[in-house]
Amino acid sequence: MTDSEAPPAGAGSHAGDQQVDAVRPDPTAGPSVAPTDTGKPLVVLRDVDKHFGSLHVLQDINLSVARGEVVVVLGPSGSGKSTLCRAINRLETIESGTITIDGQQLPEEGRALAGLRADVGMVFQSFNLFAHKTVLENVTLGPVKVRKKSAAEARRRGMELLKRVGVDSQADKYPAQLSGGQQQRVAIARALAMDPKVILFDEPTSALDPEMVNEVLDVMVSLAGQGMTMIVVTHEMGFARKAANRVVFMSDGQIVEEADPETFFTRPRSDRAKDFLSKILTH
Repeated sequence: MTDSEAPPAGAGSHAGDQQVDAVRPDPTAGPSVAPTDTGKPLVVLRDVDKHFGSLHVLQDINLSVARGEVVVVLGPSGSGKSTLCRAINRLETIESGTITIDGQQLPEEGRALAGLRADVGMVFQSFNLFAHKTVLENVTLGPVKVRKKSAAEARRRGMELLKRVGVDSQADKYPAQLSGGQQQRVAIARALAMDPKVILFDEPTSALDPEMVNEVLDVMVSLAGQGMTMIVVTHEMGFARKAANRVVFMSDGQIVEEADPETFFTRPRSDRAKDFLSKILTH
């Protein structure tokens, strides 16, 4: 499947001679919000089913995510992880079941869907930045067009967010002039600029060179510590152990088990999870 909301910009181009910006603390960040401080779940999937032809890619999925919770979705390739992530903001349709965001059922189309989708940030594996717009323009476009913020307000907030993810010095450059890690941090800033209630991450480091992975994960760990609600599809086991409140393990379109990271990685219940971890953690 391809990410189709915006054209990817320079996914394979890296500015190897540029110095990687350090991720700096965010002076504007609010206090951390612990999952235990919450009431009703923010994201709820009930009895969700999805087919691709004869392939039953999501099978009776039931999942709730609380405000401020970081849920990491793990599983082998083809298990339905990315489809689950993309269904939550209707980049993939579902055949049955319901998905609600903050108590509102996900609309099928139109302005209602666009409005609710604005509350659900999405960070793709291939960045999906607009190649013909500068870094700052990429970050400010959504707030101006969708949130109806003034250009000045969007620019001020955009610069705050670029500083938050450590790429404010790149604001006037175009995506192709940045490394992959810098582009992905811009994509995170763009998602944050919409003031979303939850951010979905669909394998955000899989397109990066190995040395650029940590700079993106550091930003994500920081967001988790500041109380951002996050659903993260990833193969990064270190991030899952460090930042997740809960690990959801999928296989063959089903949620096989859920547990806190310590329990999942040290005492998995299902044979499928044990087999998965034995292959992942020994390499």
